[in-house]
Amino acid sequence: MSEAALLSPPWGELTPVTAETIRQRVREAGVVGAGGAGFPTHVKLQAQVEIFLVNAAECEPMLKVDQQLMAQQAARLVRGVLYGMTATGATEGIIALKEKYRAAIAALTPLLPAQIRLHILPDVYPAGDEVITIWMATGRRVPPAALPVTVGVVVNNVQTVLNIARAVEQQYPVTRRTLTVNGAVRHPVTVTVPLGISLREVLELAGGATSDHPAFINGGPMMGGLLPSLDSPVTKTTGGLLVLPKSHSLIQRRLQDDRTVLSIARTVCEQCKLCTDLCPRHLIGHELSPHLLVRAVNYQNVATPQTLLSALTCSECNVCESVACPTGISPMRINRLLKAELRASGARYNGPLREADEMARYRLIPVKRLVTKLGLHDWYQDAPLEECDITPSQVVLPLRQHIGVPAIPCVKEGEIVTRGQRIADVPEGALGVPLHASIDGIIASVTDKAITVVRG
Repeated sequence: MSEAALLSPPWGELTPVTAETIRQRVREAGVVGAGGAGFPTHVKLQAQVEIFLVNAAECEPMLKVDQQLMAQQAARLVRGVLYGMTATGATEGIIALKEKYRAAIAALTPLLPAQIRLHILPDVYPAGDEVITIWMATGRRVPPAALPVTVGVVVNNVQTVLNIARAVEQQYPVTRRTLTVNGAVRHPVTVTVPLGISLREVLELAGGATSDHPAFINGGPMMGGLLPSLDSPVTKTTGGLLVLPKSHSLIQRRLQDDRTVLSIARTVCEQCKLCTDLCPRHLIGHELSPHLLVRAVNYQNVATPQTLLSALTCSECNVCESVACPTGISPMRINRLLKAELRASGARYNGPLREADEMARYRLIPVKRLVTKLGLHDWYQDAPLEECDITPSQVVLPLRQHIGVPAIPCVKEGEIVTRGQRIADVPEGALGVPLHASIDGIIASVTDKAITVVRG
């Protein structure tokens, strides 16, 4: 081994860059939050905080991406944290992951510099709700309707931090997404695919569905949305592809229309309060009380404005529907309807942060119990990370894959493009990020919704 290699830090050499350069390269690479709604990452990196936190809990059953990427790309993850700390001025980096991710812990531990530590989380749900992650990893509680920056923390998930490192070191844009394909499939797998590939093609990588009447969820079984079509493209925020029989309760619940949800609530709610007793946000001191919101829907004259406004703080973790309620009500769906009305009217919530419930840590849901409750034992299986050399015949790249304004096309039909080439941009100062071609090819169509690239 050379003398230079002996002197190199175990996580690899950092690219010497300023905080402003990090933010600029992250913006130009089109990096957005890969674990949630897709908030532009360069904007997050403008905050000046004390702690840069990597949310690596991945607590949704059946999803395997982050735990495998941490084990495979541990050094790059550490470098990404260090770049994030430089950009935000953070003095401490924390990677919060579950004890059962032993391969990731083993890979990361010998690489950690003094300013970064691992925080080992219990195997509970929803440890991956960023408000809960912050509380468990730091002891700090984010007030209702506030952002983590208010308590001196910036949170990013594993793929986002890896994309930060690539953007800084390689100045190469986000053109790929790693996701798990699991459930009623022949070959559960975690793969990295070009953005814009159809979920139908992704399903084929897992050998197709094994159910005669399959249904599909984008994301995890708790918070993922029902997919109306597998023609939908993979985006920067695609959480995973789960396949279940259409008869499964998780699918049937998602097929209920809003009118049915409200009718059930009006008919069978017994105000047992279990939904509130198990609500993670309520447990850490938020005013949110799902049973009162259900009561407000049933008896509008007893609802206070403050009670209704507290719906805006619901994280939609789905504990109230899938675990707590004994009579089949969905307080989460009711909260979602209320949130839509309140946001349309421009309403804001400014409620108190109360004392945390002394039983809070013991009322989070063990994942093993959650799997049983959801009826997922038959599909709770490994999905190993595999190399995937696939170039689809075409990709459809939505212009809006993140919170903020959609990107504006800067190419025309018939143009030849190469992978990584910018094909859409956002105005200077607007909340958004540019979009890049994920394959070499020809621009087949440009609309106000998406750009289609066909393989040349």
